[in-house]
Amino acid sequence: MRNLRLTDWVFVVLAAAIVVAGALALVRTSPGPAHSAHQRTADLVPAAHSDGLSEAESGYRFERVTVPSTRGPAVPVAFRILGPDGRAQTRFLDDQTKQLHFFVIRDDMHVFQHLHPTLVGDTWHVDVRLDDGGAYRMFAEFVPLDTLDPRHPVVLGVPFSVPGDTTLVPVPAPAAVAATATGFTVTRVDEPAQPTPMRPQELRFAIRAPDGSPVRTLEPHLGSYGHMTGFHTMLLSATHLHPVQPLGVPLVDGELTFQATFADRGEYRLFLEFAHGGAVHTAAITVAVA
Repeated sequence: MRNLRLTDWVFVVLAAAIVVAGALALVRTSPGPAHSAHQRTADLVPAAHSDGLSEAESGYRFERVTVPSTRGPAVPVAFRILGPDGRAQTRFLDDQTKQLHFFVIRDDMHVFQHLHPTLVGDTWHVDVRLDDGGAYRMFAEFVPLDTLDPRHPVVLGVPFSVPGDTTLVPVPAPAAVAATATGFTVTRVDEPAQPTPMRPQELRFAIRAPDGSPVRTLEPHLGSYGHMTGFHTMLLSATHLHPVQPLGVPLVDGELTFQATFADRGEYRLFLEFAHGGAVHTAAITVAVA
């Protein structure tokens, strides 16, 4: 057998490299059982739903029709949700008994509203209360009919501002206790005090009546015992927390539990809504994620 010359060795090395590259390509492109590389990563790292930092997400877009620009007790807002085909969407899956949830938050977290617009034709309408000026963001949250994960809605967000003098209120520091305007006390009792980003965690809140006694039962509110939405105090991103206890199960020591996955480090302002005595009560609590 003849000795290989330098050029022969070069061709041998190149051929081996091509074979190895082809094998690697086959490994990369061979799909698992209906899983892409992105999906495999998602299996390892739990994904939070869209955060409302954009007016477009997953092929859907928030189209402004009427945007608030003045103060008032009932300032009209109108918008459309355009689908991947560019057409206005008028039907979604029910999400906690509603087709669409609408939120308004001011950048200091002092103003919060959770509303449910009415559909007229292909346009959603709602009135918002804006007693003060400032920079705001409004969110539309919905679950598309063709979703593969109904527990993670699409959230679209649009900024707007109201001119004039504004009385800004500092965001309260992280604390374990919050109170409603109606005298209920809500105390966070889970650990650790600082959740970790992108890691599922249960947040537990002990609810006490104005007389200090544990609340044993709550009335249904949006199809569950409570509704909670959080907003990053710097980014103004939104996150939805899912209640754990099913309706009809008594609350142990007045505790209500939510499943949470926070996408970013920083402070979040959580707004807990629950129904008791024929009224809806709202408590706001700040949580640090580190």
